[in-house]
Amino acid sequence: MGAGVSSCNKVEKEGGGSISSSSRDSRPGLGDIPESCISSLFMNLDPPDICKLARVNRAFHRASSADFVWESKLPPSYKFLANKVLGEENIATMTKKEIYAKLCLPNRFDGGTKEVWLDKCSGQVCLFMSSKSLKITGIDDRRYWNYIPTEESRLGMNRFQSVAYLQQMWWVEVVGELEFEFPVGSYSLIFRLQLGKASKRLGRRVCNVDQVHGWDIKPVRFQLSTSDGQLSLSECYLCGPGEWVYYHVGDFVVEKPNEPINIKFSLAQIDCTHTKGGLCVDSAIICPTEFKERLKQS
Repeated sequence: MGAGVSSCNKVEKEGGGSISSSSRDSRPGLGDIPESCISSLFMNLDPPDICKLARVNRAFHRASSADFVWESKLPPSYKFLANKVLGEENIATMTKKEIYAKLCLPNRFDGGTKEVWLDKCSGQVCLFMSSKSLKITGIDDRRYWNYIPTEESRLGMNRFQSVAYLQQMWWVEVVGELEFEFPVGSYSLIFRLQLGKASKRLGRRVCNVDQVHGWDIKPVRFQLSTSDGQLSLSECYLCGPGEWVYYHVGDFVVEKPNEPINIKFSLAQIDCTHTKGGLCVDSAIICPTEFKERLKQS
């Protein structure tokens, strides 16, 4: 038996002699792959997969930090975005991986009234504009509008901490404008609105709809236009009292990279034959068109 075991641990060489199993253990492994090859492979993977593979060994970890890997994941307009939210001085001292990680976090700008981030998997740009960044007719008159605190402003979490609430008014108009550099692609602009004022009572969500009126008489008109001539118009009735609803204003297409595009958009119900009230305006959202359905499910 001993002889049999011994023979299993040896491989006969031509011309006599043997090679022990310990010699076979020295064959190349994952740690022997050149870092440049690993980095080239990472360029074809999504960021979450790169981060998982970085844990394999030291070579994979070092390769996962290569600047050219993460620059390939950043959108072409990332310098505009990074300068806007991180500052030119900070960018000069950061690696591309650090820039990507930072841009994937929600970053405020324009006095904290807007928030932008990159989708972690695709590197596409998503942008939120709070009600305080919008021009609302009559917002300075407390007989009509108030900013009220909320814990529901961020898709179930607290993003901007307040919403604009309409008590009652004849002329309702909310207008937004933004100049920004978006990566090439198709984008949707959406309003997040609610009929009724939500609060918590005994730990449960309740929504006061006593002031909700006038929205079933005439539809709200939504409008979107861009500096390169794109235009979208639509109308719909506001619905779903007590629930946050995402109203699609329109889509626009960015065809030229690294060029700013100016976007103007609005919602209006200006029929002065009746008053309207009980409306909460949370935010306007710009996201890649394929992300539109995610909002409805959140």
